[in-house]
Amino acid sequence: QVQLVESGGGLVQAGGSLRLSCAASGGTFSIYAMGWFRQAPGKEREFVAAIGWTGASIYYADSVKGRFTISRDNAKNTVYLQMNNLKPEDTAVYYCAAKFWAASRSRDDYNYWGQGTQVTVSS
Repeated sequence: QVQLVESGGGLVQAGGSLRLSCAASGGTFSIYAMGWFRQAPGKEREFVAAIGWTGASIYYADSVKGRFTISRDNAKNTVYLQMNNLKPEDTAVYYCAAKFWAASRSRDDYNYWGQGTQVTVSS
């Protein structure tokens, strides 16, 4: 069983930056693909970014491409989401998720989820 704990959320002004972290425990982190998803009030949980188990495959939602960067440090069992040039529409609870091997854009493919961290971007 894999446990995921997100951190790094907070309140930031538009144009600012945040770095989210997701620490994994209880499994073999190096064989998991990791994803970031977000859910705004009244909306469905949506894909943000994903990285495969080797780090070679990386996917982004069009809405964050060029502003967000996903990375992983297998030595620290941690995946990161660097978010730059934040916009008010990025406001949401951000969740990390894990699945075996290949990265995916579909939330239904992920087996393990964290509790989420709130990101609020003021205009």
